[in-house]
Amino acid sequence: MRIKKGDTVKVLSGNDKDKTGEVLEIMPKADKIIVKDVNIRKKHVKARKQGEESGILSVECPIPSSKVNVVCPKCGKTTKVGFSMEKNEKVRVCKKCGAKLK
Repeated sequence: MRIKKGDTVKVLSGNDKDKTGEVLEIMPKADKIIVKDVNIRKKHVKARKQGEESGILSVECPIPSSKVNVVCPKCGKTTKVGFSMEKNEKVRVCKKCGAKLK
């Protein structure tokens, strides 16, 4: 997976098209990611213990990683992620401007 936790991504399609946010979690086996403030659903929670409150929570649900692109911190555009070797280390780079991604 070319997307890492902490990357800023932009949603390409779906209900949340053109929204940007930080990646909170990745699920490589399911090929899905959770992005902050994207794909928000309501979850009804029942109180399980005495003193605990029940209510409706807003929860970020996973979206397929193919529906997002990484935003380059240097050029500010959505880009594909490439790889290059620097000092025997594999580094992620922006395909448009060639800047290193964190």
